[in-house]
Amino acid sequence: MSKKTPNLHAAYALDTPEDHKRLYAEWAGDYDEGFAALEDYQLHIHTARAFVAAGGQGPVLDVGAGTGLCGAILAGLGVGPIDATDISAEMLDQAMRKAIYRDAIEADLNQGIPVPDNSYAGIVSSGTFTHGHLGAEALPALLRIARPGAQFALSINAKHYEKMHFAETLQRLTQGEIQNLTLPEVRIYGELAAGPNKDDTALIALFERT
Repeated sequence: MSKKTPNLHAAYALDTPEDHKRLYAEWAGDYDEGFAALEDYQLHIHTARAFVAAGGQGPVLDVGAGTGLCGAILAGLGVGPIDATDISAEMLDQAMRKAIYRDAIEADLNQGIPVPDNSYAGIVSSGTFTHGHLGAEALPALLRIARPGAQFALSINAKHYEKMHFAETLQRLTQGEIQNLTLPEVRIYGELAAGPNKDDTALIALFERT
């Protein structure tokens, strides 16, 4: 990890929870200005708007909340209360400074989330289901803490979606655990983006827990 600097390619190359914690501890302080603004990052906006358009409401868990970019959009759209969860304590510290979250939950999603069953009416995630991060194996942990009828809006990097077999997992879940699945595709970055990933897209998995 010592040779990986805080940038998108280092994030995509992460392997272990310890790697995640180290990189995001370094990146937290200038993530909003040093990455999101410079790269014209738009995915959090698309995800939050899709959640609201689908009828999503609080209480909401913002999964992989980072510095709170998606949560800020949700709050601006009138959604609340919102809790944040992330593997990085430093990222959560930045998120809580925005004064939009009710609570911060430090957790490794692959190990589950320390909250009771049926806690949330909505689950939102922007930028966490991507290369070097979460795969489809994290979905059961999210379904456990969602109430029956809870609205989900999970962005999934399009290449990661194919590589990590999300289609098969989501199809299996439609056999009794989720319903009304749609997968709109959006651009991750805006027109000002200039990097090698500027044309990347994501699918937003919209569905409800049965």
